[in-house]
Amino acid sequence: MARLEPVRDPRDPRLTDYVALRDVELRTSFEAEHGLFLAEGEKVVRRAVAAGFPVRSFLLAPRWLDGLADVLDRTGDVPCFVATSEVVEAVTGFHVHRGALASLQRRPLPSVSEVLAAASRVVILEDLVDHTNVGTIFRSAAAFGMHAVVLSPRCADPLYRRAVKVSMGAVFSLRYARMQHWYDGLTEVRTAGFMLLALTPDPTAVPLPAAPRPDRLAVMFGSEGPGLSARWLAEADVHVTIAMRSGIDSLNVAAAAAVAFYELGSKQ
Repeated sequence: MARLEPVRDPRDPRLTDYVALRDVELRTSFEAEHGLFLAEGEKVVRRAVAAGFPVRSFLLAPRWLDGLADVLDRTGDVPCFVATSEVVEAVTGFHVHRGALASLQRRPLPSVSEVLAAASRVVILEDLVDHTNVGTIFRSAAAFGMHAVVLSPRCADPLYRRAVKVSMGAVFSLRYARMQHWYDGLTEVRTAGFMLLALTPDPTAVPLPAAPRPDRLAVMFGSEGPGLSARWLAEADVHVTIAMRSGIDSLNVAAAAAVAFYELGSKQ
């Protein structure tokens, strides 16, 4: 059972895991160094714990002690720091309106080959840097029957707090792996028997409803703005587009992904 430890000073060194949550550069390096990530909000905290990630600590406003009592009861001997909203805001750098945070230990990622082996519908993300987009894509992928996600080396971290939050914990249920090398990163996917579909706003591409649906399918999305690189577009087996009304030439990548997953995801 978690230990309740009241905290009154935002400078308390026990709260190091929760400092300056809006500083992306600081948090990225700190979390990588210590192998941790943060979950925010009751539902996400519950899903992270249920997924089996080891808990380092909790940081809760008093009103969440009852709501998360069952989670605290079945967690090991870890600290649960209890602080007022003012203290939490001073530590994190913003108003945590959901009032519940947890710091959890990361687990080693599986290899790309391990992730592909158990999937028939795969999402491939090339250099998406916005954590909100990455988290939203994970949520849509889980909702519409995609089985796994493969990230290029420079893709944003799915376990960064913002990505975890907007995914509503889908990053815990959908397996993912990160490529070691971008240049030949698609070779392993094709060798595993996947057809590569590239989403593009090019109006000459195949309309999404007419896209092929082989047994093993990988849907590729490019970075915000530029889209897929010329190399990855050239390596795709089929270019696919979402038809839109006149005057609108593209969708946000997360919105386009949701449409594609609804059309191409596994219905089982």
